[in-house]
Amino acid sequence: MAENPLHLPRGSAARDGFDLVVTPETAGWGFSSLRTLTLAPGAEREFGTGEEELLVLPLSGSVRVEVDGEVLDLAGRASVFDAVSDFAYVGRDSTVRVGSRDGAVLSFPGARARRRLPFRYGPASGVAVELRGAGRCSRQVNNFATPQAFETDKLIACEVLTPAANWSSYPPHRHDRTSEVESELEEVYYFEFRSLAPAGTPGMGAGLGYQRVYGDPERPIDVLEEVRSGDVVLIPHGWHGPSIASPSHDMYYLNVMAGPEDERAWKICDDPAHGWVRGTWDAQEIDPRLPLYSAPAGA
Repeated sequence: MAENPLHLPRGSAARDGFDLVVTPETAGWGFSSLRTLTLAPGAEREFGTGEEELLVLPLSGSVRVEVDGEVLDLAGRASVFDAVSDFAYVGRDSTVRVGSRDGAVLSFPGARARRRLPFRYGPASGVAVELRGAGRCSRQVNNFATPQAFETDKLIACEVLTPAANWSSYPPHRHDRTSEVESELEEVYYFEFRSLAPAGTPGMGAGLGYQRVYGDPERPIDVLEEVRSGDVVLIPHGWHGPSIASPSHDMYYLNVMAGPEDERAWKICDDPAHGWVRGTWDAQEIDPRLPLYSAPAGA
């Protein structure tokens, strides 16, 4: 199979000690970015944010975050399939140091920013857990850094959990034009999978799913990629969806979005050939496996 520059398999975009590096420059666009980092027990890492704002979002484990002498301790979580995580916001033109006593895997969703906003804490209890769709289109969305949930300059980010065999990011939609119903946003999809097989089953960790992206004659794009844990798909434009979970694995993806518009908004437009499916959900129940978990109660 020919390599697709919009599909970054696990390890293919490792750089500078990070497991994954997607910058506006490497993606060939203007704003969105994502890095992931594995910290061994007792390890620390320091780096500059440059002109990007970012979040420190634990995928697994706990982490201490220090910026300009201020320190935040993030409790994190065992895995993305176990709990909502707390997180930290780090503004542009900052130096950030992260360290973990017991080890952690961290993600850094980011965006090229104009304003430098203050370093601050995002509690897990403040994350709005939303259920979308119905039937086999049911999924859970953790809205931890969407426009109504948390202030940033440009960055929009959320997590989506899709039970095994369900279709997510559906109906296919786009957000690559500026209009009353659509906002221009570049998007990164980062995937993880959890096996439903009994412990000890051969190959139980080799989860997979599929991601579709397609365009129109004016702006063609054609992506149909098998994705596994740690893989990334870049979406510069076009209709995207479905994201399909295999029957043997639950699927997680982290969405990172940003764009050129002054208004920080997440407005989408459905592909009219498929948008009618939303009207069928009123007669269906949400998948009873959802939510996989809820946000913890506030202190």
